[in-house]
Amino acid sequence: MADPLSHWEDGVEALPRETIVDVLESRLREDILAGRHPAGTYLPPERTLADGYGVTRTTLKHAFGRLTQAGLLETRHGVGTRVRDYLRLGGADLLPMLVRHSSDWIGEIFEVRRSIGALIAERAAARATDGQRGELRGLLAAVGDAADPDAVQLADIEVHRALARATGNRVYVLLTNTLFNAYLPVRAALRRPFTDAQVARSRLEPVIEAVAAGDEAGARRAAEQYLTATERIMLEDLA
Repeated sequence: MADPLSHWEDGVEALPRETIVDVLESRLREDILAGRHPAGTYLPPERTLADGYGVTRTTLKHAFGRLTQAGLLETRHGVGTRVRDYLRLGGADLLPMLVRHSSDWIGEIFEVRRSIGALIAERAAARATDGQRGELRGLLAAVGDAADPDAVQLADIEVHRALARATGNRVYVLLTNTLFNAYLPVRAALRRPFTDAQVARSRLEPVIEAVAAGDEAGARRAAEQYLTATERIMLEDLA
């Protein structure tokens, strides 16, 4: 049976070439992540693969370029294109793509979020300046004032970014960004902890108060409680 991509190539459906590349990239990515093209193995020759997907070699090369940039493929001139061992060699920048492939990754992301978040709160309590404490209180108030669940969730994220900045360690800031970006593909399904702005604010308030008081152990405990509670709600919704 002919692949539907071939109909687009033949002009049966007037879609721009970029759309064909999008579809092929998605198909190849799913085949790689599902193990149909195992890590460390070489893909079939370009002509064979292009025929199998019902596309031209030009379209295939464009898709290869994207997947190489994403860290899933590597091309060796004169040898071929190999599936990269992304679990051994890849970085956290792959997480959004992996979450789109399977929501099973969310539980593992939340485990790291819980550990890192508690450590960040502890460090922020030890290192925050007076200006940063004031900023955190202002951002907490913005959570309670947000107009809808989406706005509450985004306001909550800004509090956590500010906590990371208050540690004085830029790596914590980048890790915080990475973890939020990781579950961005399913963010819409994770809004229930933020449906009531005042409840969301009160849930987060003990973290900010402990940080503002310079209570390192209290900030860590409060962050662990906050992250555990919101994680449980979000995972229930995903399930």
